[in-house]
Amino acid sequence: MSITTLRITGMTCGHCVAAVTKALQGVAGVESAQVNLEREEGVVKGSAPAEQLIKAVEEEGYHARVV
Repeated sequence: MSITTLRITGMTCGHCVAAVTKALQGVAGVESAQVNLEREEGVVKGSAPAEQLIKAVEEEGYHARVV
């Protein structure tokens, strides 16, 4: 199992965090996802490729990159 840390921008509230968390958890291979609004960060555990994680976040309307 690997850990991928994403910088996620565009989130402004708890609803944003919930939407991003749900999107990340929906990616095949994700075992857990924790999103932090204040740090603009998402930490994902599992085997999902970073490209798929970024795509899931962007489909929700936010921006993401691997840090």
